[in-house]
Amino acid sequence: MRGRGGRALTRRRSGRAAMAAGLALCATLALAGCQGDDGGTGAGGPASGAVSPSAQAPEPAAPSGAPAPSAPKATPTATLSKPVQAPKATATPAGKPKSPAPGASCDHKMPISPDEIAVHRYTPEGGFHSLIVRHGNWGCGTPDSDGAPFEEVGVETFLPIADGAAITAVTPIVESTENQKITLQQLIDWLVAHPNQGLVFRYHLGAKGAIDKLDQVFTP
Repeated sequence: MRGRGGRALTRRRSGRAAMAAGLALCATLALAGCQGDDGGTGAGGPASGAVSPSAQAPEPAAPSGAPAPSAPKATPTATLSKPVQAPKATATPAGKPKSPAPGASCDHKMPISPDEIAVHRYTPEGGFHSLIVRHGNWGCGTPDSDGAPFEEVGVETFLPIADGAAITAVTPIVESTENQKITLQQLIDWLVAHPNQGLVFRYHLGAKGAIDKLDQVFTP
């Protein structure tokens, strides 16, 4: 009797445990279903503790006392420039002989100059003062030169010069680029010490056929 009673008691306890486990399983399934229907705490929805982006705290507003930022003012880019003044022209001293500018009349050969000569030497032959000269014309200077060259033509000739001729000279006879008065003797002394230099002079013949005016042409 005791053996049968013990087995019956064991079966009743096992049945109660199985029933309790089944009830717990049903309660768990029901709770899970309710949570899924209530919006979003199931497997497909976000966690209950997550906060949606729209629910985040708004950015702090600027203090009421702070000045509102203003747009940068546009600065004008164009500036007025001062008008460029043309350089003032410098006048050439009156009466100063000067060689032609480089490139002047270079489209054709210039004629022989009627009143300019290249002076080479001095001679007292014939009993009077004479200059040994050659005539010529002005050629075409290069763009970087200060003056056109005097190109001599023909053979050397003699030109007598009067004792009282009015003579002016510049460098290298005198240390000046402005014509300075010299005597005939000063010119003779320089020509004797520096023969065949070919310095260019503008001359004028007097009534007796001798030079009465002689001005050296400045050629840099």
